[in-house]
Amino acid sequence: MTARRHSHDLIAQLPATRGGYSAGVSLADLTWFRVGGPAEVLFKPVDAEDLAHFLRERPRDLPLTVIGVGSNLLVRDGGIPGVTIRLGKGFGSIAVDGESIKAGGGASDVAVALAAQRAGLAGLEFLRGIPGTIGGGLRMNAGAYGSEMRDVLIAAEALDGEGRLHQLSLEDMGFGYRHCSIPADWIFTGARLKARPGDAGAIAARMAEIQASRETTQPIKSATGGSTFANPPGRKAWELIDAAGCRGLVIGDAQVSEQHCNFLINRGNASAADLENLGETVRRRVFEASGIDLHWEIRRIGVPAVSNENLEVPQ
Repeated sequence: MTARRHSHDLIAQLPATRGGYSAGVSLADLTWFRVGGPAEVLFKPVDAEDLAHFLRERPRDLPLTVIGVGSNLLVRDGGIPGVTIRLGKGFGSIAVDGESIKAGGGASDVAVALAAQRAGLAGLEFLRGIPGTIGGGLRMNAGAYGSEMRDVLIAAEALDGEGRLHQLSLEDMGFGYRHCSIPADWIFTGARLKARPGDAGAIAARMAEIQASRETTQPIKSATGGSTFANPPGRKAWELIDAAGCRGLVIGDAQVSEQHCNFLINRGNASAADLENLGETVRRRVFEASGIDLHWEIRRIGVPAVSNENLEVPQ
């Protein structure tokens, strides 16, 4: 059946938690693309203990999906079956600890950069250019402006699918380009990031440069999802897209940005299918033009909008 018709039945099967369950929540309202269907059930744990309890007591066959601020996320039009976990305020803590920053998995990258600047700590300015959360940054080794998460990580914390807490070293993370080797069902709940003493004014100036660069080169005032494709080894995705004639390409109300063609934008009434089809069209044209297979950097989740009652999540 559809996600919406099953929501209240599913909630009745879930463990009692301090966080709230909500049925049929529109995820278009929670993602930067402003598209996508509902979460069958949305769960907002109060803190890591609440989340661990849920993971221990939940039905074992329950599909789980974790989201942050939705900045690098495309939710398909049929929504997300099972429980979608959104880390909120209880995971947004940020604390200065000597020459390091301790941050919750739900803390925004920008907020961490600003906290470091106020404390006169340098080395985290690049986070000003990443519109996501620390947890998402750990999952994909997020990077920008010459640095990435593996350059600053001291240690991370994560809950596995059974609710057990793990302390992870930099080596444990197995970082690669836009990748880590931690199991996909583990949920990052916090991290300690290294920094170094610096001049608060100089740090603020560098962060202002980063923001100005984003405003000049990226469609940040549009409904977008950030960089669409990872850069192939030794190449720039946007150059390959441009060379394949895809700048400004439109499907439905989805468009390849004229300003930066590794960004897709929702011009106002795009569906998730429009955006995903546009991305796949770009991939096909780039491959035909260059022989290079682009890989999605945007995380695509959920199911397409379908009329039948057998929902399968595309791989």
